[in-house]
Amino acid sequence: MRILMITLSLLALVGCAQVKAAHDDNFAIESLGDGIYVHHGVHLDIDEGYQGDICNASFIVGSKGVAVIDTGGSFKVGKQLHEAIRKVTPLPVLYVINTHVHPDHIYGNAAFLVDKPQFIGHDKLANAMELRHEAYAKLNARLLGADAQASELVKPTMTVKSTLALDLGDRKLTLTAHPVAHTNTDVSIIESKASTLFTGDLLFIERTPVLEGDIKGLITEIQKLKNSPAKQVVPGHGPVTKNWIVALDNEEHYLTVLLADIRASIKKGESMESAMNTAAASEKGKWVLFDIANRRNVNTIYPALEWE
Repeated sequence: MRILMITLSLLALVGCAQVKAAHDDNFAIESLGDGIYVHHGVHLDIDEGYQGDICNASFIVGSKGVAVIDTGGSFKVGKQLHEAIRKVTPLPVLYVINTHVHPDHIYGNAAFLVDKPQFIGHDKLANAMELRHEAYAKLNARLLGADAQASELVKPTMTVKSTLALDLGDRKLTLTAHPVAHTNTDVSIIESKASTLFTGDLLFIERTPVLEGDIKGLITEIQKLKNSPAKQVVPGHGPVTKNWIVALDNEEHYLTVLLADIRASIKKGESMESAMNTAAASEKGKWVLFDIANRRNVNTIYPALEWE
């Protein structure tokens, strides 16, 4: 059952919009100003072949060095990110932060071992990595082919139990470990100079949110994030936004509708398969690849809600 759920989680992550294969040769970086850069992964559909580059990977340049936030889904993607950083600055990479355990965010870590940074994640991240190691390795080998061979799993050398402050010289980063929400390993980051919040997969923009953790916990954490002093937000997937309250509202609305509809189906005695076809149907036109991601969400949430 554990391997099945992990497999479904990875499929949910890669079950996204189709893209052109040329993306591998065009590792674009968006500059947000103030030393903040984001690479936007392209959301590949599983049938198109998962290439390990579907999430947002960011880096922040301070006067003392660089902090990287998520590294992509393979050594190849991590190396491309590393090369992009070197085109911007010769300063050392001091920190590599993983926002959660999902493989599209962590398997580029190995490309940064040469820098000898602190690898940072949630207090539960190392254990989650260990539990998923075998299943993720098999999936990566099948989906990434040769690109999976050098994709070593690098665990954190420093962990976040509640909050953690990091110093980049002219700017500070504050990391927050969240209760079970998208996963049980979620970390968000806010930096002080440009007031930019990095949510990891606590926030999806445009693309249907997916989760393997606790829908009620995710709704609660989304509500808490609305109190952030951020001026702009980098989500785990999707475009950077200054209208981030609206983005959080949109995700909260989807999750709230999904939760209510699944509860209603359970109360009526409807099967999970039936709920997959009806839950949150009113949200269908608002999200990319709604059909595939929403069905997987129901598959994750329905069994847990049966025991409420």
